[in-house]
Amino acid sequence: MSTSGALMPHQGEAPPARPAGRERAATGPAGRFDRRVFLLAPAVLLLIVAFVSPVGLLLSRAFTQPQVGLQNFADLWERRGFLQVLWNTVMISATATPICVLLGFPVAHAMTHGSARLRRWLIFIVLVPFWTSLLVRTFANVILLQRNGPLNTMLVGLGLSAEPLPLLYNMTGLLVGAVQVLLPFVIFPLHAAMLRIDPAYMQAALTLGAGPIRAFWRVYLPLTMPGLLTGATLVFISTLGYYVTPAMLGGPRQTMIAQLIQDQIAQFGNWGMAGALSLLLLAVSGVMLLLLQLTVGLKAVAR
Repeated sequence: MSTSGALMPHQGEAPPARPAGRERAATGPAGRFDRRVFLLAPAVLLLIVAFVSPVGLLLSRAFTQPQVGLQNFADLWERRGFLQVLWNTVMISATATPICVLLGFPVAHAMTHGSARLRRWLIFIVLVPFWTSLLVRTFANVILLQRNGPLNTMLVGLGLSAEPLPLLYNMTGLLVGAVQVLLPFVIFPLHAAMLRIDPAYMQAALTLGAGPIRAFWRVYLPLTMPGLLTGATLVFISTLGYYVTPAMLGGPRQTMIAQLIQDQIAQFGNWGMAGALSLLLLAVSGVMLLLLQLTVGLKAVAR
């Protein structure tokens, strides 16, 4: 009997049953309906009711109130005050973002490559602000930065300043408060990106003759780019919608778009203009996410 004949079933006999696991593999994941999708139903329903619907209603008022059309956007373009606030918002976000990156990069590096004890302490220190109310942290910054506060007292006591510096209700106070709140949003994505870097890459660069600075610039920094850009985008978008910190630490010249939206609703009842400003804010956030997709890709961010 030939080998092929031994492997073929006899005439009239049913072919041997294929194992269940192999059957599922042959069917493929695309041909099955994963019933675990139903577990997402409560969260999706809550998202629709509590976020998508109210935000959609607010944005729709940009085209319907006080009249149907694009009048709100025309007013937004023609009134210089609105454009100035929009410019303030973008500039403050663009200033706070690199400061957070420069301060967060060494912390993330120490968190990744330090000892286990140092890593635990740094993670604890970075997480502590999340356990405290944003309002409490902002009031704490007011105490720190006020004219007779600890920071000015230290500067005058050390002879670094002849008189107390104006650190509150201006750009300095706003940036200090924004960076203090947003710094963890840069540190954690950078830490995640650094954990994925194989130490052999830097060792290979140093072995092949590159100095530490060149190896960092040509090898290490590009590999951290997904985490760096993710953190920078998070900080920039979060700063765009800031309200509490600029309201309490900034001055009239640092008015941001979220404050303008609140004023339009609370003081003037102008829901149409508030919707137009919100739509503009959403469009800027969308552009930032598009740039992130074009540079490193959202798949790299999700890993």
